Parts: sequence; structure tokens; C-alpha cells
Amino acid sequence: MTEQQFQVHTRRPEQALLVAVELQHQVWASEDSLEELARLAESVDVEIVGSVVQKVDHPHPGTFVGSGKLQEIKELKDDLEYEVVLVDGELTPGQQRNLERELDVMVIDRTALILDVFAKRAQSHEGRLQVELAQLQYRLPRLTRMWTHLSRQGVGGVGLRGPGETQLEADRREAQKRISFIKDQLAGVHRHRERYRERRKSTPIPVVSLVGYTNAGKSTLLNKLTGAGVLAEDKLFATLDPTTRRIALPSGREVLLTDTVGFINNLPTQLIAAFRATLEEISEATLLVHVVDATHPNAREQAVTVHATLEDLGVDDRPVIYALNKIDALPEGEQSNLAALAEEIGIPADAIGISAQNGTNLDELLTRIEAMLEIEAVFVPVELRIPFDQSALVDKFHSIGRVETRTFDSYGTTLTGQVPEREMGRFDPYIRRIEPEPADAPEAEAATEPATGTPAA
Repeated sequence: MTEQQFQVHTRRPEQALLVAVELQHQVWASEDSLEELARLAESVDVEIVGSVVQKVDHPHPGTFVGSGKLQEIKELKDDLEYEVVLVDGELTPGQQRNLERELDVMVIDRTALILDVFAKRAQSHEGRLQVELAQLQYRLPRLTRMWTHLSRQGVGGVGLRGPGETQLEADRREAQKRISFIKDQLAGVHRHRERYRERRKSTPIPVVSLVGYTNAGKSTLLNKLTGAGVLAEDKLFATLDPTTRRIALPSGREVLLTDTVGFINNLPTQLIAAFRATLEEISEATLLVHVVDATHPNAREQAVTVHATLEDLGVDDRPVIYALNKIDALPEGEQSNLAALAEEIGIPADAIGISAQNGTNLDELLTRIEAMLEIEAVFVPVELRIPFDQSALVDKFHSIGRVETRTFDSYGTTLTGQVPEREMGRFDPYIRRIEPEPADAPEAEAATEPATGTPAA
């Protein structure tokens, strides 16, 4: 073969212009959010040629930016020769359609870009299904912009397109069928996970979940502690699939340590929904270790974003240990005053400084995990009667407690069992402690009376 036959022809990266609106009281400064958007774009081979920011009270309902700024973006096209506009926000289908018509280029919002990055990173069958589901759910209401020949009559094969059906209707129907199929597939994965969790509960091994912003160093930490061999790269969303490994604490007690997908500013709701089965690993955790990149200039904003996402997932009530990672890369002055750095980031001053890469202070982290688990191990016997309009408390009891009996009546649900002592407060209106009888009490006196069916005063 000639040398010419071995030549590799690479496609030139697409040229993109970044566009953002800056609102009052937003957590992230626009320039920082755009810098992150640029990193996301570069990870899917898009080259950034410029950026435009407009300060407004709220995005324009029709075109996201105002008419003057839209004209400025048009005029930049000749100078910058951009082929794509990346918008730092989630566009409505109408905004996207209007911008593409005005600018005559493809317009991609932050949600679509993150979905594209996830699609590139997904490795497992489950991960690919989750990403495809999120993409289909995002694209379905936007299908109108993809077809300009909506009046074309369909004459497709059996079961594909009926008389008079437009191409748009056919595509919507196919997308909905695919969504249903993927949901069925993921439901099967969910059932498998549930069976696995039930088996896990039969052997009371605590679960510790690593959470944090993407690229904070969670996978590196899991690898260092367990030798898991999980891909750990200096990239956003280097890993998407959860990995769980056993690890021995200093006393020899074993726990399960789980690495989860990293969070990001404005994580698309479609992704949270699609990855819920995966993220349920967090809801099963006894304890969370929030890994924070201590060297990142936006560490405070990242910590706020992670906490907000945990709130969205309903797991912000879990006990948390904060680990300031990458301290080996900090200036010496900051290394010696981590409490001040933690306060600046907005996390507790007792956060542990570690280096997942070098193994610094990992013994201290494991000791802290063990001490926290000892606190969490204190369970209190309780009986509670919860009205039907507070069913979320029943779910919470099942997720954090040990249910022994459950009955129903016209008022609600009566449960007996045990809950962690620290969680007693949330059940106060409906709960009473079950005091153990003295060991030498007569058998008749030691019998437990049935529940009265009335909430505690």
C-alpha cells in the first residue's frame, strides 16, 4: 500500500459562538458558566470562536436575547464565521426555532450539549439507554423544527404510516414507541437493582456514596481506596456508570463504597429523570462523602450546585462528610489553613483535606467515615400513624428505617419498626417511642399493647 492510502483525514472542528444572558441573583457568574460550557463543547470537538453576554431581567420569550443583541450576533457571523450557536441555558422549542431562522445556523442549548457529551461518554448498555431516553424526551417537542415538508402525505409500509399522516406525525409516533420500549428496558434494570438491594439489606453492610461535581476526583478516590480500576480522566463526565466496591474501615468493618455520576450546573431535568435508577444508589446510602475540588475557582458554586441537586433527588437529609480534594495542588498557605478555605467555599470547617491522587489523609477520611457510621447505627424503636396526605413520610420511613409491621385504615398507615435516632424529629407529629420492658418483668406485663390509632399529642 502507498503512503497516501494510510493518510487519515480528520474533519475540521465546528466553529461555535457562545451566547448567554446574565440574570440578577444567579449563583454562577456568566463568564464562569460560559467557560464550563466551552469545556463541554471542546469535549465533543467543537471549537469556540467567541462569546456574547447580555444582562437582562429575564430571557426574551421569543429569541432568548433582545433584538439589539440578536442583531449584534448576526453581524459577528461574517467576522467569526461561526457555524453553530451554543446557548448557555435551556431554550424553549419556539426560541430555538426563532433563533435558527434569524441566524441561519444550528442553535444548540446547554441541555442538548450535555446530552451529547453524555452520549459520547456512556459505556454500559444501561447508560446508553438512559442517555437515549433523555435525548428522545428532549427532542420530541422540538421535532417541528426538523421538518419543513409537513404536508407531505405518507404512503409508508404496513404499520408505519397511515393515510394522510404527515412525516412529523410518523416521527413523533416512532419516537414515542422508542421511549416506551426504553422505559420498559430500564424498568427491568430497575427491578434487577431492587432485587440486588434487597439481597444487600439481608446482610447489613452500610453503603457510602461518593457525590460531587463532575471532575472533582470521585473516581480517583474510589480507585485509590479500592483498586476498582474505574476510568478517571481530567474530563467532564469521564464516567457515567455507578461502581460499587467493598472496602474495610480501620476496625476491619466492611462497607460498600459507591461512585456516582458527577453533577453539573443546570443538570438537565431529562437526565435526572433518565438516570433516576442509577441515582437511586445515592438514596440507598447511609452516608454521603461530598468530594470538592479545593483548587477550582468555582468550588463554592460547585458545592451549592451539588447540594441543590441532592435536594432535587430528595437525599439532602443524609449525613455528609466533606472531603476537600487535590490539596496537594494548593498553595502552601491554603494547605495549612483548610478551615478558612472550607468557610470560603461554604462547607463545614471540619472538612477533611485529602489528595485522592497521592493518598494524602485517606486514613483520616476512613476513620471519620467509621465514626459517623457508629452515630448512624443508633436506631430507636417507634410506632407511628401517618395520614394519607403525608405519604411521603411513609416512603421516608421505608428508605431510612427498618419496618416491622404495616397496617392501613381510613385515616392512614400505621407502622412499627426502628428509625435512626437523628431522624426522630421529622416524625414528631405522628410518633411515640416504644420503651423496652424491664428484663425481669412478668410475661403478661411485658406484652406490647396494640396501637391506639391516634397520633401523639
